[in-house]
Amino acid sequence: MENPGACKIGIGRHLVSVAPINVHDRPMLDTATLQRSVGTAAVSFMRGDDDATRLKNLHQSGALKVRFPKDFDARNFDNNGAQAVLINTAGGVTGGDRLAYRFDAAECTNVTVTSQACEKIYRASGRTEARITTDIAIADSAQLAWLPQETIVYDGGRLSRRMNVDLAGDAQFIAVESFILGRTAMGEVLQTGSLRDQWRVRRDGRLIFADALRVEGEIEATARRAGVLAANRAIATLLVCAPDTNLLIDRLRDILGSAGGASAFDGLLVARIACNDGMALRKILVPAIELIRGGRPLPRVWHV
Repeated sequence: MENPGACKIGIGRHLVSVAPINVHDRPMLDTATLQRSVGTAAVSFMRGDDDATRLKNLHQSGALKVRFPKDFDARNFDNNGAQAVLINTAGGVTGGDRLAYRFDAAECTNVTVTSQACEKIYRASGRTEARITTDIAIADSAQLAWLPQETIVYDGGRLSRRMNVDLAGDAQFIAVESFILGRTAMGEVLQTGSLRDQWRVRRDGRLIFADALRVEGEIEATARRAGVLAANRAIATLLVCAPDTNLLIDRLRDILGSAGGASAFDGLLVARIACNDGMALRKILVPAIELIRGGRPLPRVWHV
């Protein structure tokens, strides 16, 4: 007997009966089978015959791409360096995604790594975290600045991120990582989620800096506590591994004001910043980064 709710469509000279779809008859989608984003990017740099930093090897796959723009620096702070811009073509990160970065800077190279845009951590469909790993190796007399733009965490987002850095000899390293816990201009509130961020920095195999951030469960309620973020939504950590970092501490503290604090010891400088929103954070973060880079401006993508 023909389904009374069916309709007929023409295919060539024939009519085919098509039954209506009952959404209630569809099986529940197994979150384990949802498509997930996977990407790797591995980049190495060498010193060219002209003493400029050159790309040596590049591997990119999946959602991750790397581009190498040539910024015009009117203040002539280029120092024969190279710049790498990270692009996540998936447009964001969600539970179950797996992204991995690897950067190698050979002796006497000067590298700046940044991102095309803010990374977005979207709501996870279950309790599975997104995982991002970054491995950096900096050879003797080389410099690398890790300057990605902010990471925006949405309600229900779940992220586990780890960065491992190996320094050799007198290699220098600058790192900035910042989080925006919901965009205040959009009225976003992080009721739940999970955020884990771990740093490990070694020089000649010896651990010189370790840091771990972990916030889970009711993030909004936790952030409101005076001993945590005092209701601030935008936070950043700034790290400098270089000699004479103590010479920067007073000027850096002037820039941070009441929004943060900084300490310098044993060739390390560490600063924390907490602000009401992302715009307020950038107003402090941009001059702070330029200070620790000796006046060199941020990559142009930060201002696009």
